[in-house]
Amino acid sequence: MSGRDPHEPHRTATPLELLFDLTFVVAFGVAASEFAHAMAAGHVGAGLAGFGFAIFAVCWAWINFTWFASAYDTDDWVYRLMTMVQMVGVLILALGVPDLYASLEHGGHVDNAVIVAGYVVMRVAMVGQWLRAARQDPARRSTCLTYVAAIAVAQVGWIAAIFVHTSLAVTFGIVVALIGVEMLGPFLAERRAGGTPWHAHHIAERYGLMAIIALGEGVVGTVATLSAVVHDQGWTTDAVLVALAGTGLTFGMWWLFFMVPSAQLLHAHRETSFWFGYLAILLFGAIVATGAGLHVAAYYLEEHSVLSSQATVLSVAIPVGAYIAVIYLLHALLLRSVNAVHLMLAVLTVAVLVGAVVLALSGVSMALCLLVASAAPMVAVIGDEWVGHRHTAAKLAARIG
Repeated sequence: MSGRDPHEPHRTATPLELLFDLTFVVAFGVAASEFAHAMAAGHVGAGLAGFGFAIFAVCWAWINFTWFASAYDTDDWVYRLMTMVQMVGVLILALGVPDLYASLEHGGHVDNAVIVAGYVVMRVAMVGQWLRAARQDPARRSTCLTYVAAIAVAQVGWIAAIFVHTSLAVTFGIVVALIGVEMLGPFLAERRAGGTPWHAHHIAERYGLMAIIALGEGVVGTVATLSAVVHDQGWTTDAVLVALAGTGLTFGMWWLFFMVPSAQLLHAHRETSFWFGYLAILLFGAIVATGAGLHVAAYYLEEHSVLSSQATVLSVAIPVGAYIAVIYLLHALLLRSVNAVHLMLAVLTVAVLVGAVVLALSGVSMALCLLVASAAPMVAVIGDEWVGHRHTAAKLAARIG
């Protein structure tokens, strides 16, 4: 475990990495399902808090392993077993998500015991991986031990948080402090201690695969929920429209994700890795939240939701808008340039989403409004394919040239 070559040709995701990602399908699915249940029951604040906590824990653990694997994947039996221990931790975390949401919805302290237990299992295995790298890669020993220290300190804090039965506000403060510790480790290790030999094209591919997994969860969840509607009510016009909206959103969001030429930019400018690495938490969260919003729409059709038609449309429009905004922000940060065409397209996509909400306020059916909202990413896609890609190509050539 002496470090991979960051310029290694034809570096791709391994079968073990793909298996690892499948455990996150479960975690994303549970988080989205519980979020949708909370929203449909009218517990919007509790749902948002639980969703934010769960998504950060899941994405953060995935990100740390992914960058480590890009730098130190040996694929020997020790590495495989420790990675499988991390997978077990993800599954334990997923099992604790319903308890977290229930505690937030019904008051009292935040029940994060099972989530933290799963998180600790993942992170302890990660500490073992970093310690092994520190021993076998003397040149980067300081970098590896910096990661070990940050993870270990944060885990002590997470374990202590289990036994702190206090208000949501205090718990939120503790979580923010511990997240700060978690994020300080990579900053110090990569900026001050020399960094790790991660592979830019491999990282870009891994993030693309994770986005596809998050999108797939939304498709599967929406279809599963709509199947109950169809079973009870048959193929109504509203059910067809929601299905079309969900499909259109999935296609459009997928297309937009790969609009950013991340692999070439990461390879040429490794200092942009923090923007790319951590803004993805918002991207993945927005994708999963969009899937949850579509679940809420299906509950509305079943008359199992206390939300109004307008609120149901907002539950989809807000995460879609957040996703598109982060895509354009990431594009601008990586290229170090604000594209006038993209600004215009961003305004148009916002107009489409606002139009969908206005239609809902005017009494237009929820399903038809969602179909209108699904056009938002399509506007961005068409604009980029028509003219935006030429501006991106020019800025990319200047940036890496």
